[in-house]
Amino acid sequence: MSAARVPLLASARAELLRLRRWPALWVMLGVGMLLDLLFGYVFNYLGYRSGSGSEVNERTPPDQILHGLLPGGVPETTLAGMPLFGGAILLLLGALTIGGGYGWGTWKTVLTQGPGRASAYGGTLAALATVVVTLVTAVFLVNFGAALLVSVLESQAPHWPPAADVARAYGAALLIYAMWTAAGVLAGTLARGPALAVGLGLVWALAVENLLRGVANVLGAVAPVADVLPGTAAGSLAGGLGATAFADDGTPGVLTTLDAGPAALLLAVYTAVFALAAGALILRRDV
Repeated sequence: MSAARVPLLASARAELLRLRRWPALWVMLGVGMLLDLLFGYVFNYLGYRSGSGSEVNERTPPDQILHGLLPGGVPETTLAGMPLFGGAILLLLGALTIGGGYGWGTWKTVLTQGPGRASAYGGTLAALATVVVTLVTAVFLVNFGAALLVSVLESQAPHWPPAADVARAYGAALLIYAMWTAAGVLAGTLARGPALAVGLGLVWALAVENLLRGVANVLGAVAPVADVLPGTAAGSLAGGLGATAFADDGTPGVLTTLDAGPAALLLAVYTAVFALAAGALILRRDV
């Protein structure tokens, strides 16, 4: 093992240890899991059982709602909640992880007395990547459990989705969450503090992008920009893999603006650009 890898691995282990002992991490992950279950299964199932499913989603018949609640619909149902609800949680995670380090003086200590800026930043990214993979895996497992419970309650045979569909949805979920995490990392680096980073990130993700997409419907000149926004790419990837778009009474944040392939490529580019931009600031900027 090269000498350069040793401090990087040590930084990653130290950051993982810090994150595991950080109560805010578990609160954010718990809220994310709760939102996933509520909007993916609980509310839809209650609407279906009460007979108001066709009133809640006027264009979605009850049998289609039930399909989304069974194991065969797990890939689409899981992806539907990730562009907006899950993305906001991961943006918070990235912003608080980096911005909190500035606010508490941790980064100043690490960057001046630690293993080096590149190793410290690389270790933080590796730790966040581990959290993203763990969270995506947990969400899929929990959703499969919820879907199995629905199939038992409704006396339905648990028809499993094809492995290829699950793999595509899992990879798409990783891309969506990685992009929003990297966006939060960049916001935290730019703001040098948690509060401003969180505020700016959420305003962009929940308000600015939606306003730009609304303006694009009126002013065609804005459409080329609105079509390549980070949230548009995330929503389009989910919509391209089967999640029902909001325009068709689906989940907010899910779009059909781009095809799945271009959306996935755009997400990968955004993730790399956000991470590299934050790294360049950390490496060159005074602490």
